[in-house]
Amino acid sequence: MKKIEAIVRPHAVDDIREALLEAGFHGMTIMEVKGVGRQKGHTEVYRGAEYQVDFLPKIKLEIVTSDERVEEAVSIIIKCAKSGKIGDGKIFILPAEEAIRVRTEETGDDVL
Repeated sequence: MKKIEAIVRPHAVDDIREALLEAGFHGMTIMEVKGVGRQKGHTEVYRGAEYQVDFLPKIKLEIVTSDERVEEAVSIIIKCAKSGKIGDGKIFILPAEEAIRVRTEETGDDVL
């Protein structure tokens, strides 16, 4: 099993979620996060005062899937999140040692 962590722009989340659900990826966690990368924030004006916004709002999406479906999930995320501009996000793929469903105590791929 692998855990996929994707950090993307907020406006891409609905498309990603719908595409993943259609492809049969039913379990996912979505969190609002803030981050900084090559995009490096931006300057805003509020009540006449200019200030720097260093951390930009992003969404972190986490999915655990079987090794065989990792490329499919990553491809869906890229297709939905890619605009070709700085700030589109990052995807991290990590090993997931074990998964356990608390209610039934099932383990492994049966949990997914």
